[in-house]
Amino acid sequence: MKNVAVILAGGIGSRLNAGVPKQFLKVAGMSVIEHTLTAFENHPEIDEIAVVANDAYHQKISSYILKNNYRKVKKILNGGAERHHSSLSAIEAYSMEGEDCNLIFHDAVRPLINPMIISNVVKALDNYKAVDVAIPSADTIIQVSSDDIITNIPPRKQLRRGQTPQAFRLSTIREAYQKALADPDFVTTDDCGVVVKYLPEVQVVVVNGEEANMKLTYTEDFYLLEKLFQLRSTDFYSYNLTNLEQEKLKDKVIVIFGASSGIGKDLMNICHNCKAKVYGFSRRMGNVDISNAEDVKSTLEKVFKEEGRIDMVVDTASVLCKEPLEVMTYEQIDEAININYRGMVIVAKESFRYLKETKGALLFYTSSSYTRGRMNYTIYSSTKCATVNFVQAIAEEWIPFGIKVNCINPERTKTPMRIKNFGIEDDSTLLKSEVVAEVSAKVLTSNITGQVVDVKIKNIKS
Repeated sequence: MKNVAVILAGGIGSRLNAGVPKQFLKVAGMSVIEHTLTAFENHPEIDEIAVVANDAYHQKISSYILKNNYRKVKKILNGGAERHHSSLSAIEAYSMEGEDCNLIFHDAVRPLINPMIISNVVKALDNYKAVDVAIPSADTIIQVSSDDIITNIPPRKQLRRGQTPQAFRLSTIREAYQKALADPDFVTTDDCGVVVKYLPEVQVVVVNGEEANMKLTYTEDFYLLEKLFQLRSTDFYSYNLTNLEQEKLKDKVIVIFGASSGIGKDLMNICHNCKAKVYGFSRRMGNVDISNAEDVKSTLEKVFKEEGRIDMVVDTASVLCKEPLEVMTYEQIDEAININYRGMVIVAKESFRYLKETKGALLFYTSSSYTRGRMNYTIYSSTKCATVNFVQAIAEEWIPFGIKVNCINPERTKTPMRIKNFGIEDDSTLLKSEVVAEVSAKVLTSNITGQVVDVKIKNIKS
């Protein structure tokens, strides 16, 4: 059954008081609604997208579609004065097509929707006709009278805070609204409430949301949203390469810096097995130092002369010196900065002209220490924080060229660099470098850009 994402963008942003509807405010390089559309455009289980908005903004939305090359946005529909009018607009539009489908309603001003939530909603529609997304309430909820006297305190464990998406079989939500509109006292705040009230025989299942899936409503929300985008990360539902992803790597020309061991070496093997044309380089192999711009430039030129193009560039090279700053030598400091930061900048700068031609992909690696500096990791933590900011910045710069730039954020991983700094550890507490390499390959074949991709031990399927 076709899965249609309905992006509700009819709000006028009166509570934000920003002078423009909040869905068109810019954050992290794009408007809020562009982030939301991109999340659904890139999700493999979404077949089509419809945007419901005030007709005064249809032209602006059309410009976003052209700018971002959205392929799935098929309809821009008129909204209404109330939220449910926007839902009805989509229901009527798809009812005209004569076939049942799944409608997945999402607020345009929830741009941090996690792809895994979308996957779980779609999966729930296999067994239920109505799906809500909600999170537990961390606060005690009180019910009060008109004169602010507490009348009831419901048990908190039974309460949830609703989010979107909310998803339905078209036939189900259409029937619910038909009954609702016949009720002269009809009042609603969301679509699940309509089903619960007017189709009591239909079970509405709840899928877990997350705090980051916040709705931009007030001015304070905008500042929090900006910070969340800075720290934003994503994850994959499965870490295993699909047949389609393996096929996407076939015949691709891939350059990997830091390929002598660990994640880089494992990624080379994966790409070779997928019949990609892989070139690996590193200081240890004696053929390139990424902190030397001429080394990187000449290396890429040689690959280009050999193959005629470069599709993907990966930089896994990194230096960790786990010591207090006061005892580190300036040679150690310079090496870490030159490899972890300067080398990253050089690889990006020298790769640009090749990846622009192929609309290719560029991949770097950060660390869980990027979110907060750690004692004895002063240089390493700060360079890995710089990696995230750098990736987010150039991903935004290079959107017009079709270049995808991302970074992998693995949990503690068993690599030669880690063994050198930590010695023997319990393997059950460490990621295998092969797992991180496989996720890296998935990212290279994906359409995401500007993302920090988490790789976590707990998400590995046993």
